[in-house]
Amino acid sequence: MTMDNTLTSQERLAELDAEQLSRLVGLVEYDAGSDPFPVTGWDAVVWAVGNATQAAHFYQVVYGMELVAYSGPETGNRDHQAYVLRSGAVRFELRGAVDPASPVADQHRRHGDGVVDVALEVPDVDRCVAHARAQGASVLVEPHDLSDEHGTVRTAAIATYGETRHTLVDRSRYSGPYLPGYVARSSTVERGKRVFQALDHVVGNVEMGRMDTWVDFYHRIMGFTDMAEFVGSDIATEYSALMSKVVASGNHRVKFPLNEPSIGKKRSQIDEFLDFHAGPGVQHLALATNDILTTVDTLRARGVTFLPTPSSYYTDPALRARIGEVRVPIEELESRGILVDRDEDGYLLQIFTAPVGDRPTVFFEFIERHGSLGFGIGNFKALFEAIEREQARRGNF
Repeated sequence: MTMDNTLTSQERLAELDAEQLSRLVGLVEYDAGSDPFPVTGWDAVVWAVGNATQAAHFYQVVYGMELVAYSGPETGNRDHQAYVLRSGAVRFELRGAVDPASPVADQHRRHGDGVVDVALEVPDVDRCVAHARAQGASVLVEPHDLSDEHGTVRTAAIATYGETRHTLVDRSRYSGPYLPGYVARSSTVERGKRVFQALDHVVGNVEMGRMDTWVDFYHRIMGFTDMAEFVGSDIATEYSALMSKVVASGNHRVKFPLNEPSIGKKRSQIDEFLDFHAGPGVQHLALATNDILTTVDTLRARGVTFLPTPSSYYTDPALRARIGEVRVPIEELESRGILVDRDEDGYLLQIFTAPVGDRPTVFFEFIERHGSLGFGIGNFKALFEAIEREQARRGNF
């Protein structure tokens, strides 16, 4: 086994190396030669939003992202405006409808602000699509070239859960700011300090009884492997439960936890998401930081709301015994509501925001890894009790 050291174009722009990425997101050794669907890494997270102009401003000022590209009526795109923002190796594309008949308007009307496409950078689009088709995937966009004065991008798209898609992108012959049809764009907005450097994982919520179907999809179609499994007893409170499995690309660069609701006394957070998102979709994005304390302090000062953690969490002797020594005193974590968990490989620190839009659907996680390859199983009960309290406040519990 060898470490796949191929960096995506975004990771190179962020001046990250394989060792830094390994620390940030927990990479493992991997033999790329035997992979039927090789994935280099994340390319972009594409959002449909109600007002892309304002959303772009929000993500610059609050989350410290940099505006790097744009598409809209001024560039010949009469359908929608798209703002491309970057933070470290993370790229968001925010789309807002211009034409009332735009598919973007339809997506937003059904689902609210949320993720419509988790785009992946791959070394060979045609090879990936051929394998996906042979395994029964729905190919939404056939492989084709997009070209401009900066070169050529080869791309295609396949369907996954709900109306989410994976666009596959080969940028090896392209030097432009994003894609052909987009122009470089900067902003006079005084951005806040950058608070995250990489995308750790993307979580999807699916209907009851469908989690294993989509786990099998990632196995067959994309050659992903199982990374973790959490059953109802792992993720349960007095009132609700859910099931979760995690699939990952060979080197764990791309990780997809998949959740489904379980039967409980009351409606779970997954049920609430499925209701308000009108079906399956991306529940949250985990953003990697190398200094979660500064990230939380900075974002809270900019108005970001985080899920509260009860003080009893930090005084639990079982927690203290399990986590051992971490890089900051527990009191520092408690003052910010940051959760901590340890496994056989190390520990991690994590915290979750409230939903970022009007609907109680998509939110962010911030994660700082110190060797741990896990997802904070020791924190699940405390986290989901906090989510239930917020559900109850919204009248959806």
